[in-house]
Amino acid sequence: MAHINAIDTEFFKDERTSDFNVIGTTVQRSDALGHVTGRTEFFEDRTFPDLAHVKIHRSPHHHALIESVDCSETLEVPGVLRVITHQDVPANWYTVLRLIGIEPNDEPVLAEDRVIYAGEPIVAVVADSESAAVEGASKVRVSYRELPAVLDVEEAMAQDAPVIKKAGTNYFVYEGHHARRIRFGDVEEGFAQADHIFDWRYSSAPIEHAATETTGCVVVPQSDGRLLIHSNTQAAFFTLDNTALILDRPFTDLQVKGGTVGGGFGGKVDVMVEPLACLAAMLTNRPVKFVYTREEEMQVSSPRAAERIYIKDGVMDDGRIVARKIMLYVDSGAYSRHTPYGTTKAAAHLPGPYTIPNVYADCHCVYTNRTPSSAMRGFGVTIADFAIESQMDRIARALDMDPLQLRLRNAYRDGELKAHRKVASGTALIEVIQRAAALVGHELPAEYLAMSSSTPRGA
Repeated sequence: MAHINAIDTEFFKDERTSDFNVIGTTVQRSDALGHVTGRTEFFEDRTFPDLAHVKIHRSPHHHALIESVDCSETLEVPGVLRVITHQDVPANWYTVLRLIGIEPNDEPVLAEDRVIYAGEPIVAVVADSESAAVEGASKVRVSYRELPAVLDVEEAMAQDAPVIKKAGTNYFVYEGHHARRIRFGDVEEGFAQADHIFDWRYSSAPIEHAATETTGCVVVPQSDGRLLIHSNTQAAFFTLDNTALILDRPFTDLQVKGGTVGGGFGGKVDVMVEPLACLAAMLTNRPVKFVYTREEEMQVSSPRAAERIYIKDGVMDDGRIVARKIMLYVDSGAYSRHTPYGTTKAAAHLPGPYTIPNVYADCHCVYTNRTPSSAMRGFGVTIADFAIESQMDRIARALDMDPLQLRLRNAYRDGELKAHRKVASGTALIEVIQRAAALVGHELPAEYLAMSSSTPRGA
């Protein structure tokens, strides 16, 4: 490792990096000492007198109409303070990305007349103790009329699929279109010119973040009427602003203390627990704690979206890709959360770090009766990269070509126009591949060693 660090340090040194003092060295994390000594404070380390607890009665069905809700048995449980239904939420409908213009508001804080995924919250129970809240939630009686569930992205897009969304489509509408689209060059003409056509499918399942600390918060009413939110959110301002909008209160009425996150990876950017904890604190005038059990975290916290990707490539005998067509289906689950944005990121990433003259892509953000998906480490790009680079390896094998040479031949260069019509700059892919090859002793012909990201193709 020391040898590689030394090589990398030399590689990165030039007049632009002469002041760098981190590359090639070991730097202690700023939070390491607190973690290893046990001094790091998490939101659950904060204790308050008269702390109340919130637990949720959730739907057992993927898709159903709610015919009635009976909380009479819940209110008889010793220690239960009150129940909260959608009628108690000042602005029940929201979407977390409305703050950046994503609309419509498509998700209820608490279900109203229907549920569209298993685990959807219907009633919040506030109690003196966690055990009383759990028992109270179990006593809620809900009568359902089950409806057909749609659990596959392509089935959800079919003409005869049951429509599960209020907006009337099982997909997010991008500026009037069924998908985020890329149209660059003439893909059919490119396929007609190609010596080979390769058409493969790739897919991924939802991925749970499985952070050590589950999602949660403690909300404390202040003497001046404000609410102090101790949260493990990764997005303090999303949390503050969305919670204020849901409560129909000024932003200045809330204060969020984020602090340490016990693992997030994108899984704690949604605003899930804070609105109900705040509402419970307002209604009881007591500190309130709402934290997911591990079972809830696995069932209802947003996973990485499942994706299905079809890639069709037109390739010349020498490895040049002259046409690429991609059909991408991203499973948003029941609600939008961050997935419309993630799907847009995926579209902007296509066709990968390669210059291809003809590109056609439809990137669908699809709604199904699954747990809503959201952000996770490079969401919108990570699974697309898996598919694109798997495609490159399979093409190389089919052509009996070195996979690094195939990538170098197609790698984008500074000044080239990407498929979404942005000019590429600072690419450096060619240099990274060359350096990686050198580090592992993978020999490249002189033609490929002479390539440069800053040199125009064909120069």
